[in-house]
Amino acid sequence: MDASVSATLVAVEEALRGHVASADPLVAEAARHLADAGGKRFRPLLVALGAQFGDPSSPQIVDAANVVELTHLATLYHDDVMDEAAVRRGAPSANARWGNSVAILVGDYLFAQAADLAAQLGVEAVHLQAQTFARLVHGQIAETVGPRDRDPIEHYLHVITEKTASLIATAARFGGLFSGAPAEAVEALAQYGEIIGIAFQLSDDLLDIASESVQSGKTPGTDLREGVPTLPVLYALAGDDTDASAVRLRELLSGGPITDDALHAEALTLLRESAAMKQARETVRTYAEEARASLAPLPAGEPKRAMEALCDVIADRTN
Repeated sequence: MDASVSATLVAVEEALRGHVASADPLVAEAARHLADAGGKRFRPLLVALGAQFGDPSSPQIVDAANVVELTHLATLYHDDVMDEAAVRRGAPSANARWGNSVAILVGDYLFAQAADLAAQLGVEAVHLQAQTFARLVHGQIAETVGPRDRDPIEHYLHVITEKTASLIATAARFGGLFSGAPAEAVEALAQYGEIIGIAFQLSDDLLDIASESVQSGKTPGTDLREGVPTLPVLYALAGDDTDASAVRLRELLSGGPITDDALHAEALTLLRESAAMKQARETVRTYAEEARASLAPLPAGEPKRAMEALCDVIADRTN
């Protein structure tokens, strides 16, 4: 199975280079920018794993994986414009290099490439990709306007479910669907993808705090510096602990972005050692275990064990 998954991912990478190409040199360079920067390719991995429950050699699998990865890459271009990000995957962001207008339009181009590829897979693929795109947009809008009357923690989990987990769910569904897996397996894979997608994003957010390195793909504490309210921060702000460190942490976090280097270092240290961080880790583990439970309808064997192992990796990566 490992050889099959690896072969699929190699084929996806090769095909991706073709799908980001363009006759216009500027579009070609800008569209290649993030694809060449690498990334985890987590979504194609889910397609490849899901395909193990049908015929993983189906020629549609590589195309399906490219649909989700192109869609993901397109969202990154748009996200960086909205976030005014200067760096993505260790390189200057597209908006920093070419400006917001070009970055937005290149994102649109990648969405178009994903849609064209989905059309080659058939009506169902187009429908699923469009539904997923709608969820991505709703998640981004929810993040942009903020919680309004909703509990901030509930709002945050809603945002990452729509903005991140929805596409990961589609990746797993595509793997099952285009490998010809049974309908029950396809539904189980989609449910697994959605839940593991939430755990994956939460663990990424925790890495931003917990990692001493650039394991998360960005400088540790970037979210704190930019005032991004991730789950540990929201737990800390919602807490009512009266010990001095918890009170001081709430004081630091309540002011929004922490740009002063000394205050940033203090907040990062307090957050790493806080009850809120422990609670956030437990939340990741809860989602990982829920994802594992969602695999129950799938037949026993190496593919199912690989997906269970992925739950462990995501639960343990921030410890």
